[in-house]
Amino acid sequence: MKNLKLIFVIVLFLPIAGSAQAQDWAGLNRYRSANEKLAAVDSGVKRVVFMGNSITDGWSKFWPDFFSGKPYINRGISGQTTPQMLIRFRADVINLKPSLVIILAGTNDIAGNTGPSTLEMILDNLISMAELARANNIHVILSSVLPVFDYPWKPGLEPAEKIVALNKMIKNYADKNGMTYLDYFTAMVDERKGLKNEYTTDGVHPNKAGYSIMAPLAEEAIKIALHQH
Repeated sequence: MKNLKLIFVIVLFLPIAGSAQAQDWAGLNRYRSANEKLAAVDSGVKRVVFMGNSITDGWSKFWPDFFSGKPYINRGISGQTTPQMLIRFRADVINLKPSLVIILAGTNDIAGNTGPSTLEMILDNLISMAELARANNIHVILSSVLPVFDYPWKPGLEPAEKIVALNKMIKNYADKNGMTYLDYFTAMVDERKGLKNEYTTDGVHPNKAGYSIMAPLAEEAIKIALHQH
């Protein structure tokens, strides 16, 4: 009987122990050390934080020169959805005291990476990030979601039209609230409303050619956003 009680206690405790060692769901530790080491912003320098998922994360891997020698900080984390980004927004954006944040997010929500999500839920999280930024005197660029015909890790979701609809919602919010809308979609979309083959290897993530399309669009949006304010 004592052995049975012991087994019961062990089984009961296992989920608790597991939750105590739960993974860092929002990725708060990914950039914690880098954030602590980041120097204060020099007077007159306008720091720009790129907040996003693997598309932002991969930018530094495929084209590190884009960030080199500029006050640009990459805070992308592969696979992330907007609720995860919202949780780490203070640590990875606000606390870095940038002049501007570029938010590129939403495709992983459509893919269901952290569970089912409506377009309204995605927009709500984007709005929350934008409002947090503005409350801390950070200007906001909201990016279009890149075109996707199908997700290789979760095929059959038919994301193309959802992305078109979400981008309209994002642009509408940006326009109504005096924020810059960064349109990557139009320059990168093919006839199927997917990502052009020459800009990707998997239909979702840009290759260097894809980033070479995105870079000047981002630079122009940064100029516009900083000039307007």
